[in-house]
Amino acid sequence: MTTPESPAVRALRQAGYKITTPRLTILDILENCNGHVTAAELLAQVEARDPSIGRASVFRTLDLLIKLGILWTSVQGGSTVHYMLMPNGHHHHIICTSCHKRIEFEDCELSGLIADLEARYGVRIEGHLLELYGVCADCRRQCD
Repeated sequence: MTTPESPAVRALRQAGYKITTPRLTILDILENCNGHVTAAELLAQVEARDPSIGRASVFRTLDLLIKLGILWTSVQGGSTVHYMLMPNGHHHHIICTSCHKRIEFEDCELSGLIADLEARYGVRIEGHLLELYGVCADCRRQCD
């Protein structure tokens, strides 16, 4: 279960929002699916866990988490929106353009670029989502 010390719960609390049971349930589901979930998948899991949480509460919570920078969206597979927790402020994928497999990677060598962009444009960058597109090894083997 999501703890009071999870980064998302701390961010909600620091922003002055209540830590409600529906928000904790939604955060717990997001955390246990590694932060990658479609709206339909999330709704089904929320319904299975607590049928008293309505669709409107789920979408209001998603909107709030996006507004606070806790959750980001990514369009994958053409038009499917995935929600991703970003407690560390960044997230990285390589997405196969053939089978739509998502490969996550942690190493991020963007600190120099981020510092340059902040200086050049006078902004403070708070996070990033890096998506690279290509053909995965499995799909390349099928074509050979």
